[in-house]
Amino acid sequence: MIDPLYVVSGFGVGLLVGMTGVGGGSLMTPLLILLFGIHPSTAVGTDLLYAAATKTGGSLVHGFARSIHWPAVIRLASGSIPASVVTLLVLWQLDLNGDSARSLINLVLCFALFLTATSLVFRRAIMDRYRRRMEGFDAATTDRATVMVGVALGVLVSISSVGAGAVGVTALLLLYPRLPMASIVGSDIAHAVPLTLVAGIGHWALGSVDWALMSVLLIGSLPGIVIGSYCAVRVPETVLRVVLASVLILVASKLGFNELHFSQESIAAVTGSAAH
Repeated sequence: MIDPLYVVSGFGVGLLVGMTGVGGGSLMTPLLILLFGIHPSTAVGTDLLYAAATKTGGSLVHGFARSIHWPAVIRLASGSIPASVVTLLVLWQLDLNGDSARSLINLVLCFALFLTATSLVFRRAIMDRYRRRMEGFDAATTDRATVMVGVALGVLVSISSVGAGAVGVTALLLLYPRLPMASIVGSDIAHAVPLTLVAGIGHWALGSVDWALMSVLLIGSLPGIVIGSYCAVRVPETVLRVVLASVLILVASKLGFNELHFSQESIAAVTGSAAH
């Protein structure tokens, strides 16, 4: 049976991704955890492969439009793919279904959501402050910085499935100030495809992917992305950014509160059993 609520959720996330260009993970993963009560590791693993599928379509469109800066994509991937593999090995050692992995995923997800919201709201201020300094970098320094950004994104995305969207775009804008915005977005999407695919396959190998759930989400999200992309030019960008950032901050706060409550309950249970 196809649950209509999952289809509607997929459509809503797809619509917002199409309109804002923000990675679906920052919306879909918290939605699966908070609204549907899905285990964080399953939510992350499922969302990574869902993102790989949806972003493949986006990268093909940008590829045909020649709006991908491949040198930047290769540098990002040379940092993010090895970082993703190492991160997945650490998660494997932790046991993804255990409480420690659950807490780690939720806490990193909170951090990634706040980081995404900050990059959405303060992108222009960040650009004004640091862009001129970045323009003074020579090619070798830019190359090294791009690889390091890739490493950071590899760790963030592999644990939380969030970071490859707004955070990646902001980093690329700083590092490649002379590239047009279409090339920045195209390069970010093209880099997200191999990263989410590698991380998603890793989570699948660890047993944390729900294929049935992913297929139902795709039924809703693919038309949502098409409609959202069409509407993007008709809605003021500033309004979209502020609304989306507000939603992300609320969601991150809720996740953080839930994690704090869970930790307190766990401590109380442990101390109670120790007393007996």
